Amino acid sequence: MPAVRSLEIVGALSRATDLGTGLPDEHALRTAAIVARLAELAGADAAEVDAARRVGLLHSAGCTTDAHEAALVYGEDLEFRADYARVDSGRQLEVLAFLLRRLGRGLPAPRRALAVVRLLPDAKARATEALAGHCEVAARLAERLGCGERERTALDFVFERWDGKGFPAGAKGEAIPPVARLLHVARDLDVFATLGGVPAAADVLRERAGSAYEPSLAELGAERASALCAGLDDPWEEAVGAADGGELLDDDALDAAFGAVADFADLKTPLTHGHSPAVSELAEAAAWRCGLPADEVRELRWGGLLHDLGRVGVGNDVWEHPGPLDEAQRERVRMYPYWGERALGRTEELAALGRAAAAHAERLDGSGYYRGLRGTELGQSARLLAAADVFVALSEPRPHRPALERAVAVDAMRAEVTEGRLDAEAAEAVLNAAGERTPGRRAAGLPADLTPREAEVLRLLARGLTNKEIAARLEISPKTIGNHIERVYTKAGVRTRAAATLFAVEHGIAGSQRA
Repeated sequence: MPAVRSLEIVGALSRATDLGTGLPDEHALRTAAIVARLAELAGADAAEVDAARRVGLLHSAGCTTDAHEAALVYGEDLEFRADYARVDSGRQLEVLAFLLRRLGRGLPAPRRALAVVRLLPDAKARATEALAGHCEVAARLAERLGCGERERTALDFVFERWDGKGFPAGAKGEAIPPVARLLHVARDLDVFATLGGVPAAADVLRERAGSAYEPSLAELGAERASALCAGLDDPWEEAVGAADGGELLDDDALDAAFGAVADFADLKTPLTHGHSPAVSELAEAAAWRCGLPADEVRELRWGGLLHDLGRVGVGNDVWEHPGPLDEAQRERVRMYPYWGERALGRTEELAALGRAAAAHAERLDGSGYYRGLRGTELGQSARLLAAADVFVALSEPRPHRPALERAVAVDAMRAEVTEGRLDAEAAEAVLNAAGERTPGRRAAGLPADLTPREAEVLRLLARGLTNKEIAARLEISPKTIGNHIERVYTKAGVRTRAAATLFAVEHGIAGSQRA
């Protein structure tokens, strides 16, 4: 069993959140180090310092929840997030300028003007819903990664402000937990120090003291900005390595933690909800059929959960593009296994899993990516993971086609073998393991006492359909759909569409099914 600690997985996930927010590499790691230093300067006890560090690592863990919606409204989802990180959300003119820069981006001028007119009046409501989802999903993922109540509570306040003009609840002053108040200063200190240098960042803290930030913490952060930001060229050691990394995780705990990472990645687009666990399950079943040793089967299972982590670094304007990709878009796709491997690359044990997971996109004839490996360079585990990924993807919808029926997917798999891209033995083992079912997590019964109708509504909601579209699909009224959704939220114990989607993914309701 690899020696992996809980905070190392949190640290790896934090590197992926930088990909998903469009912010500079290791922003979350630097934020975690800065917020721990700031907490110590502010007189926090050891438990609060540790909680602040973990919240610094996880503050953007909800960034994949609304990537689909953001791309629809703003044209893409990565530059938009990076741009918004610099906006003073308490200044209406600054927010308006941001919206005018971003709404309908990429559309022809007349259509963009219409998009601005249509979308601008609802911008605040849309931001409230989106950021509420970010917070709730981040807190749910944090719980699955072993974080305590203090961290989970703070994550609900990531986008709030001292003056009450934040999101989603408009919490004000001391109603915001201390850990979240520390985060606000540390996060923006790193954003603006990276953008324009430490003195400029200190000026931002002073300018926004009493509005975005608690005044005393803003002044402390500005006063000690140089010390807070010093020596962070490689922040991993301070944010993860030198901290209490948590307990060594056993196999069951690693399954749970890697499952949380998988769901984080799969939330990037409704096209992939439940994809990674389905690949993991199918690759594992095929590996047993091929007689692989137990330790290799276990690591293949984990590779399946981790294989799409780098997907979050490619915009949804690419993943959901309905036509052929241009060369620049194809190059971004070819790089996503590298980004996932890189996110996992800071410890020996996770790096080995990252290398194995990244091989899922390689092909026997060398046509895969990102390394272009071929033939004997690909071991049996890599061949099985590639075959499992292909079969699950064929069973899911894509922008250019619906999910394929099983017989069509089988024919497409065998064509990949014939054309020399997939290994014949691996492909047959995967098809044999798939049997007559679509791979993915399936419980014996429905979770949370959902009725079959409520589960179907939840599945469609998780696929990104609006209430009106769900009503049309099921041929019932939008009002009835709203009632179903309200009952689903109550039974699932969630508050937002984003968290309901995560609940659906966690319980195999949003998996590889024809949409």
